[in-house]
Amino acid sequence: MLRAADDLLVERGFAALTMEGIAQRAGVAKQTIYRWWKSKVDILLDTLSEDAREALAWQPGEDDPEEGLKRHLRRVADFFEEPAGQVMRALLGHAQLDEETAASLRAGFLREQRERDVAGLRALLARGDGPGVDERTADRLVDLLLGPLYHRVLVCGEPVDEELVNTTARLVVTLANDAPGL
Repeated sequence: MLRAADDLLVERGFAALTMEGIAQRAGVAKQTIYRWWKSKVDILLDTLSEDAREALAWQPGEDDPEEGLKRHLRRVADFFEEPAGQVMRALLGHAQLDEETAASLRAGFLREQRERDVAGLRALLARGDGPGVDERTADRLVDLLLGPLYHRVLVCGEPVDEELVNTTARLVVTLANDAPGL
């Protein structure tokens, strides 16, 4: 059912996505869908959380922090182009118009992903020659790390290029090393 919701969103867009369409694509009765989810937003939130848990996970590696950040930012950029990234973009857009969706998105997926991003960034920076960063600093650095990508994709409607990835990674590592306690 989650995959059916993903596929239909990509094919038809958020406005045309219906519970009936999801049920038909999944080959189940509409009542089955309603037993688990009350709306298409709830289904999309679940599919986003499931897909992002793996796709946006921080990967351990032996490279230096800047290379590790570049690798992670490329994964985030790739995610935006995948069906799961399109689900995220649709939900973020809908959240601008619907407070219940915004609250659910913030309390669930966005909070969980933020926690993973802060922990992942801290672990990556601890591998470098610098002093590492505390949780508060990492929280601020996550904004600086991911903000440019979200802006490029969500506001400008453009793909993330290699120059943005490289520049962002370099600046975040520099700030982490030179300005503890941002």
